Amino acid sequence: MNSQVLDEVVRLTKELMEAPNCSSEAKQAAQQWLDSLGTDAQKEQTKLFLAELEEDIVTIDGLIDFAQSEHGISLFGAEAAKNMEAHAREIKKAGAKYCDCPACAAAEKILGHRDELLK
Repeated sequence: MNSQVLDEVVRLTKELMEAPNCSSEAKQAAQQWLDSLGTDAQKEQTKLFLAELEEDIVTIDGLIDFAQSEHGISLFGAEAAKNMEAHAREIKKAGAKYCDCPACAAAEKILGHRDELLK
């Protein structure tokens, strides 16, 4: 993997970990991946990290569904949930496939480097 890609993914991984809505599982997988860089465990930790990101990233339709759900409304309040749904529909119309919160945005960019990371 070229060093520019690695540097970019390390930067994105740190952004992911700092995102307030990053799951504890993703933070743990991210830290384990960072700790594995340059070791024999790197390839396996890369696979585990990418698998965790795939599990955690929220599709745009999933975000819309969540914003409309009772749980989403109770968590954010009716007005904020309505605004979240409207925002999600707007970015979907513009071509978004995933939620654009800081954690999902970082995850999407990291997953975009999958092929380079798995070399």
